[in-house]
Amino acid sequence: MGLLGFAGLWALGRWRGWGDRWLLPATGWWAFLLAINLPPVAGNPVARLVGGDFRAWLVFGLMAALALGYRQGLRALRRRKRTDPRPETAPGTFREAELERYARHILLREIGGAGQKRLKAARVLVVGAGGLGSPVLLYLAGSGVGTIGVIDPDVVENTNLQRQVIHSDQRIGMPKVFSAELAMKALNPFIEVRPYNRKLDEETAQALIGDYDLVLDGTDDFDTRYLVNRACVATGVPLISGAITQWEGQLGLYHPRSGGPCYACVFPVKPAAGLVPTCAQAGVAAPLPGVIGAMMAMEAVKWVTGAGATLSGRLMIHDALHAETRVITVKRRADCPVCGSHVAGWHG
Repeated sequence: MGLLGFAGLWALGRWRGWGDRWLLPATGWWAFLLAINLPPVAGNPVARLVGGDFRAWLVFGLMAALALGYRQGLRALRRRKRTDPRPETAPGTFREAELERYARHILLREIGGAGQKRLKAARVLVVGAGGLGSPVLLYLAGSGVGTIGVIDPDVVENTNLQRQVIHSDQRIGMPKVFSAELAMKALNPFIEVRPYNRKLDEETAQALIGDYDLVLDGTDDFDTRYLVNRACVATGVPLISGAITQWEGQLGLYHPRSGGPCYACVFPVKPAAGLVPTCAQAGVAAPLPGVIGAMMAMEAVKWVTGAGATLSGRLMIHDALHAETRVITVKRRADCPVCGSHVAGWHG
């Protein structure tokens, strides 16, 4: 009976894929021997066949359990060490997994190890987790930007999924910032994501933006765009702003403190209602926000690392329908109501 039970337990462990298939059968075998050697049944034929004393089997079983428990504990610790994505390291240093992850960046002489450290130390805020925000957030996360904030009041809707690639069908109804956080952390567990599930307003804009090194705005609301620009100018934080409609997109980098214009210098007057339709009103080609959003993320990486020439003082316009891209020069306006020299408290 004991041998049959042993064989059955071993077969069960093999079928279930247990790593230590002998552990459960051994425990069962010990329990069987313990049971048959109890004083009330010590005189039965099976007990005489197996032999031994109840106390001896008890001591043996306890010693075996301690040994097996110690071995399993060591294995669990080793597995945890191998799978833990965030082992403790000194501030400013890279884990081994990060060095492997960012190897293609580090190989670029314009970025290198020093540039990757700047990305790791950078704090970047993304306003909007929609069409433009989706590729921006994914590429900032993939690039290794250490702290990424995202602010958006909306929830994921079915109509978003044609172009907002950071979200998924399973997350319809979830606030976009939390959906984006899930996707970003799944892509890169070594970053910090700060989701703000609310609309940016006048009362909180400067305090929030002042806590970041760079802002990327991909909203389709002109009031929010001008608010973000005012807060960036007031706090001295550079702004990368992008916009899309139908087949065309544009982006620029605005930072008056480095000599360039602000957003209001280039677009001093908000378009009249209905003059510039939203994506919901006029439609948009699905890959277009991916193209413009990726360019915005590229500008962010260049700004943080100091690589190449940015779009400061220039506006890029991309026509996807005719496969044309052009860049025009834009300048700061002395009479700008936001960053002009006459603005109180503004020191350039």
